[in-house]
Amino acid sequence: MRALRRRATATAVLLPLLPLFLVGACSGGPSLENQGAVTAPPGDSKHLTIGTAGFTESDVLAQMYALLLKQAGYSTEILSVANRELYEPALESGQIDVVPEYAATFADWLNAKTNGAKAPPVGSPDLDATMKALRGLAAPRGLTVLDPGKAVDQNAFAVTTAFARQHRLKTLSDLGASGLKVRLAAGDECVQRPYCEPGLKETYGIDVTGVDPKGVGTTQSKKAVQDGKDQMVLTTTTDATLSDFGLVLLADDKHLQNADYIVPVVNRSRAGSERVAKVLGALNSVLTTQDLASMNEQVDSWRRLPEDVARSYLESKGLLKG
Repeated sequence: MRALRRRATATAVLLPLLPLFLVGACSGGPSLENQGAVTAPPGDSKHLTIGTAGFTESDVLAQMYALLLKQAGYSTEILSVANRELYEPALESGQIDVVPEYAATFADWLNAKTNGAKAPPVGSPDLDATMKALRGLAAPRGLTVLDPGKAVDQNAFAVTTAFARQHRLKTLSDLGASGLKVRLAAGDECVQRPYCEPGLKETYGIDVTGVDPKGVGTTQSKKAVQDGKDQMVLTTTTDATLSDFGLVLLADDKHLQNADYIVPVVNRSRAGSERVAKVLGALNSVLTTQDLASMNEQVDSWRRLPEDVARSYLESKGLLKG
């Protein structure tokens, strides 16, 4: 889903490592039996490469990581690799040292890589259970998953402010109880994904009459709801443009969506030190979902550079000296 976000211009160093990424992707990364990183003590390399998946939010997070680590005495550079199939093996091998990830999504991705595409999902709305599963899958690959903070980028559903006001809606439970018929603007997969049409019906009792396949959080989807052709749109909790279309999120009060909290993932043998964890952990105490949405807006709508947005935010929170 996050790959659908428009890619922003980022200050990134494109290192000459792509051929090695491709080799790693074909081999599935170093074998679990032969990875020295699995048993190696936590490392504290003085030069760290931060990976970004190339969309706005990932770019901003990577810039914040880089700025905080640089302030702590590390030399840093950023590598943009838009495909998880490429950057995850590079993270295992130490070509990338730190990357911002999403707990439930990354847990399910590692689970499929380890146990096969048909393995039952391990990501869930339960953050503690999701983190336990994620760390169990990451550790044998030489990866350490740091603590999550407050910020979460989950699937979310929005209606127009007028529609919410007219029917007194604040939550998805309110919508289900209202008995209103809802046509949903979303992606093609919504009709079968448990977090989408089936979940809305089963968990909330929402009368979804159909899915308008205009994509997840796209301009076309939001416009369809704004114009009244559809009544609700599938987007994300850090969508920065909802107000531009007169839309408001309905709270997922029964926790249908998975716990996709932001988590830094590091290569244990190069960046697994307590010092790195402390530096990146400082962001946890302040960064919120709304903060991320605001920063996404500054890049996507105001055309600010991710590095400038990241620096301004960290300085405003007292985490970075001007």
